[in-house]
Amino acid sequence: MFNFFIPKQFYNLPSNVQGGILLMFAAAGFGTMIALIKLAGENLHVAQILLVRQAIMAVILAPMIFRDFPGSLKTNYFGLQMLRIVLALVAMGFGFTAVVNMPLADATAIGFAKSFFVTICAIFVLNEVIGIRRWAAVIIGFIGVMIVLRPGTDSFTIYGVYALIGAAGAGTVMVVIRLLTKTESATTIMTYQALGVGLAVAIPGIWFWQWPTTFEWYLLIGMGMISYVAQMFNILAYKYGEASVMASLDYVRLIYSVIFGYFLFNHSPDFWTLFGAAVIIGASIYTIHREAQNKQVLVRTPEGRGKIG
Repeated sequence: MFNFFIPKQFYNLPSNVQGGILLMFAAAGFGTMIALIKLAGENLHVAQILLVRQAIMAVILAPMIFRDFPGSLKTNYFGLQMLRIVLALVAMGFGFTAVVNMPLADATAIGFAKSFFVTICAIFVLNEVIGIRRWAAVIIGFIGVMIVLRPGTDSFTIYGVYALIGAAGAGTVMVVIRLLTKTESATTIMTYQALGVGLAVAIPGIWFWQWPTTFEWYLLIGMGMISYVAQMFNILAYKYGEASVMASLDYVRLIYSVIFGYFLFNHSPDFWTLFGAAVIIGASIYTIHREAQNKQVLVRTPEGRGKIG
């Protein structure tokens, strides 16, 4: 779909440069998406934002979903599909609530902790062997989370815990998807995600519904469309570049969060937020490269997730 917009000179670049360029567009898209969520959340309930997002995603994905419907609903692991839906609701519900109520840089930094939850879940669910150095990286990463959260100080907010719960949901859902992709098609997994999450948020979304203004409709529609485009650029980035390199570059999202936070919400991250974020990112990148050295599929990448999100 996006190949039409890519100049021919792009294909002459080294593969990691190609992937890196695409990942910058994806990161900008994800950064814009959460900024739009925060703007829309100033007056609209998170459940309503989720409902509109899922509706837009379902419309975009409808041709693929219904091409084989109802065959796309056939699954060998209905329970896992339901678990994936619940985890997606946890990830988006708590994550979006944190974004609406916290500085973007803080919420984004804590969200990076999903890498550590992926590692922990991979041990118990995928039976992966984790060495002492990766365990140390996970522990150091959570220390970074505590630096950003700063429990016991005036800077602490319950929404920081929400961001961490959202990260746990996002990390766990990646592992569940890894399990599902062993037997389920990408179409089936996406069908359950689009329809299941959409139906789950329908009741609270309607209950808390208040008619958006014209500007808020622009925010909501833009959020849904940019979310899809960003995911497509993310998938293309991993198609052209090495998974470990792309996963390391993905943390550039924090830069966009800082920029949007400053210009749209007049907030600049303090020293402790940046220091904690650096600890989280450093520990995450170390974990990613240890996985690459051990030739393990990165669960947190499109390759390890069956190229779906």
